Amino acid sequence: MVPDRNDSQKQPLKRPLVALSSCLLGEPVRYDGTDRRNDWLVDRLGAHVEYRGYCPEVGIGLGVPRPTIRLVQDDGATRVLGAADVRRDVSAPLREFAMDLVPQLADASGYVFKSRSPSCGLYAVPRFDPLGNEVEPGVGAVAAVIAERRPDLPLEEETGLQDPLRREHFVEQVFARQRWLTLVQQNPGPGELIAFHAHHKYQLMAHSIAAYTDLGRLLSDFSNTDMRSILASYERGFTCALAKKATRAGHVNVLQHLSGYLKRVLTAAEKTRLAGAIEHYRQSQTSLQGPMQLLLQHFDLHPDDYIAAQTYLDPYPRALGLRNTI
Repeated sequence: MVPDRNDSQKQPLKRPLVALSSCLLGEPVRYDGTDRRNDWLVDRLGAHVEYRGYCPEVGIGLGVPRPTIRLVQDDGATRVLGAADVRRDVSAPLREFAMDLVPQLADASGYVFKSRSPSCGLYAVPRFDPLGNEVEPGVGAVAAVIAERRPDLPLEEETGLQDPLRREHFVEQVFARQRWLTLVQQNPGPGELIAFHAHHKYQLMAHSIAAYTDLGRLLSDFSNTDMRSILASYERGFTCALAKKATRAGHVNVLQHLSGYLKRVLTAAEKTRLAGAIEHYRQSQTSLQGPMQLLLQHFDLHPDDYIAAQTYLDPYPRALGLRNTI
């Protein structure tokens, strides 16, 4: 078995902190006193991250059990009202809860929301007009504030994590965010930031070559800008780059670049097999794990310090098996 470079060749990464809706952890805080425990989040991802749960409804004192609430659109504004009693308006308390929550997420590396929730739903939350007719879906009151105020934070819903591509993308962003937070906590200078960028070269290229190039250009001259400003600019660019989903073509390009580091040490048969594995992935005949496994085996036999430091090889714990599904 090929060792996980997150464990063997890099400094151990502190477990990322992920915020999430408390009901997904199995806490019985829903309106009817039930939970919506998500086994993958709790049992699989939970083995590699730390969780901090929030329930906005409980946080504003609605209690358990409680009357249901829903999004209501009226005169162009969306409010959160009681489903049975529209006079019960909890819009302001939920917004206040969200605003108080924003600074608490400074050390978080991601947030998983409960789908379809009038407070936490991130996409396609049912919304109604004052007469009770369903209209165009909206965004949960708390999720909307977090998305606006924390654009640096990877966000997803538990239903979105059922999709292999969205699941892998979210987890990749979470661990990249944790590496960034770790760097910033060390009060880095130009050298450390340049090294961070170099280590993420191929991971960034899989998402956007243009973004990788732009970030490199940002780091080309430190003479006229203070370090704090450069860090802020780099964070925005780094976050935006990884927020774009990596494409199959992007992965193929990176795999071929990595293969180039082996051209002088592999036999003709090994080169053919590796090129074939990459082509099979390009044609969607195998998962990303196929060519990656071959590359990792070759680099274990023919180590390269620069490649060993690349986060692309192990962007998150390999035990999660996420590249087997994309």
